[in-house]
Amino acid sequence: MDVLYFAWVRERIGLPREKVETEAATVNDLVAELRAREERYDMAFSDLSALRVALDQQLSDFDAPLAGVREVAFFPPMTGG
Repeated sequence: MDVLYFAWVRERIGLPREKVETEAATVNDLVAELRAREERYDMAFSDLSALRVALDQQLSDFDAPLAGVREVAFFPPMTGG
């Protein structure tokens, strides 16, 4: 699946996107796999309350299933003004 990173998440990881082969059942499982890769991923995902996730361009929750999902995007909350 394609994993996209935006704003400071992209800056910490150093990539705007990547293809990830995963057996993760949920977004939380995917995050755990990514955090185990390297310190930069661990740092980027250290506080999930500061992140939002979209599955196939639809806002979702971290406990959402990944079955059939082609794209996961991680980004900080948006603010208006």
